[in-house]
Amino acid sequence: MKKSEASRRRILDAAAKMFRDKGYAATTLNDIARLARMRAASIYYHFESKDSLFAEVMDIGIDRIHDQVRRAVAALPDGASHRRKVHTAIETHLATLLKHSDYTAANIINFGLAPAPIRRRHRGRREAYGDYWRELLGAAQAAGAIRPGVDLSLFRLFVIGALNWSQEWYRPKGKSIAELADDVTAMVFDGVAGDR
Repeated sequence: MKKSEASRRRILDAAAKMFRDKGYAATTLNDIARLARMRAASIYYHFESKDSLFAEVMDIGIDRIHDQVRRAVAALPDGASHRRKVHTAIETHLATLLKHSDYTAANIINFGLAPAPIRRRHRGRREAYGDYWRELLGAAQAAGAIRPGVDLSLFRLFVIGALNWSQEWYRPKGKSIAELADDVTAMVFDGVAGDR
């Protein structure tokens, strides 16, 4: 990797961490530069503004989780059940968010607070990820794994919203991500109602 590419990556990594920890509004270029161990003026060599840096962090965040989920489900053997596909999507979404990506967490935390032009620019990427889940759940419903009367739009928003909220409460010393995915999948497919 060229030195300029390494510097750019260091800036992006620092920005993702700062946007995740402090939020878009409270993060300054000086904060990012300090964490990246460089002068704030050096950031302008790679990014024209805080907004352009933030927009790229947002794009990487959603692209990373979408790519990881899509790849994990595609890697399942032919004939994998729809439940297993949804479970794999849930587990991969959680793992990408909770273990691997300040970018994805920064995206989730800050999207609603981002300036309107950045939200508009970024909306297509979010919709593409939503479309992926729409197809995944639609195929499960068509195969009978999800009952016909379930509103898949509401169901998708409920599941993804719950998964995204986990970055606020998840602690690694509790259940593993795999165990958490098992529990979420069981609730999704088996429900929580008792006999009474």
